Amino acid sequence: MKKVIAVVIVLGLIAAGWFALSRFRAQQRAAAISDLQTVSVERSDLVAGVGATGTVRANQTAILNWQTSGSVSDVFVEVGAQVSNDEILAELEETSLPQNVILAGVELVNAQNDLADLLEPASELSLRQTEQAIAKAEQNVRDLERYVANLSSPGTQPDIDSARATVVLAENKLEQARQSFEPYANKPDNNLVRATLQSALARAQKEYDAAVQRLNNLLGTANAVDLAATKADLALAKAQLEDAQEQYERLLKGPEADDIQAAEARVAAAQATVNQKHIAAPFAGTITEVQVKPGDQVAPGVVAFRLDDLSRLFVDVEASEVDINQIDIGQEVILTFDAILGKEYHGFVSQVAFVGIPVQGVVDFIVTVELTDTDKDVKAGMTAAVNIAIKQLQDVLLVPNRAVRIKEGQRVVYILRNGVPTPVDISLGASSETFSEVLEGDLQEGDQVVLNPPLEFEQNGPPPFVGR
Repeated sequence: MKKVIAVVIVLGLIAAGWFALSRFRAQQRAAAISDLQTVSVERSDLVAGVGATGTVRANQTAILNWQTSGSVSDVFVEVGAQVSNDEILAELEETSLPQNVILAGVELVNAQNDLADLLEPASELSLRQTEQAIAKAEQNVRDLERYVANLSSPGTQPDIDSARATVVLAENKLEQARQSFEPYANKPDNNLVRATLQSALARAQKEYDAAVQRLNNLLGTANAVDLAATKADLALAKAQLEDAQEQYERLLKGPEADDIQAAEARVAAAQATVNQKHIAAPFAGTITEVQVKPGDQVAPGVVAFRLDDLSRLFVDVEASEVDINQIDIGQEVILTFDAILGKEYHGFVSQVAFVGIPVQGVVDFIVTVELTDTDKDVKAGMTAAVNIAIKQLQDVLLVPNRAVRIKEGQRVVYILRNGVPTPVDISLGASSETFSEVLEGDLQEGDQVVLNPPLEFEQNGPPPFVGR
């Protein structure tokens, strides 16, 4: 009897324990289900994209340095100023400039004048003067050619007779001039009559010498020295004629391109040196930094300003080699900023790199995005989350990305069936930042998918109460 009572007591204790355990498990199940977050599976449109982050930059940026030493006289801009291309931002005292910069101003004026003269069309007077020079040179060449011919061979008898008569006349004239001068030979040099008679004597002597030389030439008695000298004079005359003709052609055609380029280079070199006395904006933009004040002593390389062209803003992001072939110029982009809450911006892909950059075994490609609806809140240097739309799908079955889990190497989602979270194998297609397309799986529109399944669902399967 005692044994029967003991058995009954043991069975009672077991029943009580089993009841308590079942109640505890039921409470666990109710608590777990009550904590689950669910959402309905829906069909909708999907914009699939590639996500990345990058930093906003200006369209163009320049750090402006001083190119020479000196004392700052004026600063014409402050931070935030809008400046135009070539606008002077600051300049140095003229008296504090190095000598080469000061002298460059003089050289610039001279170079500009020379270039202007070179580009000025030839005047009618210049053309006529050059034509006269050509005619004179041609006559000189002809005279010397005849002279060389006379020196090289005897002349005809009529020419010889004429030359002899000229010699006689010249000799008579010379004698008369000598006789006229002799009474005044001892007069002072400043005597007017003496000077006149001496000049006449010199001309007569020159004419006599020329007549004798011509006669000798016709007689073929010229020496080798005279012949060589005359040929040298002829060569010089021909060269002078050629120069005059080339000058005339240059006046007609205008300056050569090489001459113009050389003159322009001279002007540019002088201008570049003169420009060292000030700093000018290389493009239109906004002054974002000012590091110079009047009175500062500066040297080459000292930073003065930072200039940014904020009219267009860009974000450079890194896309992996897996995604790069899905990205094309013109694709729409959505951007968000941690610094600008609750606001979405838009842009498009403006450039895709042709060459990747390997970093620690991973190859990335730089993709440049241009913002299209920027405002005053977006500033260069901000970090942007970028989503590049690579595919647009319509009316597809979607699941939230946060609901997808990996179980035994397979993507799954948990859905509530009869109040119990049940894993369903799925195959996914295109994705956005928040949703993915369901290609395969036992999912239907309206199913309640669990966003936060407990960890034991993923690791150990359903809890003990499932199916009981």
